Amino acid sequence: MRRLKSGLGRAAASIPVLQVEEERWSGDSMNFRIRALGQIATGQVDVADDHVKVQVVLPWLLQRFAEMAQATIKKRGQLLLTKDDGK
Repeated sequence: MRRLKSGLGRAAASIPVLQVEEERWSGDSMNFRIRALGQIATGQVDVADDHVKVQVVLPWLLQRFAEMAQATIKKRGQLLLTKDDGK
């Protein structure tokens, strides 16, 4: 949870066209709204003990980038969850 709570902002900082507009945690779930290429996407992250589920609703213009985004989220998510930072 600790890594995920700081991860969205860090991920957005490394992608110039991505801006986090809202990030709201409630227990083990986060609702978010991001802006990319002038378009708004919304989503939810649900954290369980053994997995993380990410759902994103994309406007039609951003759906073309869905596969690339999915691969990036999966890769960065794995790094975030497996990184050993001594804490």
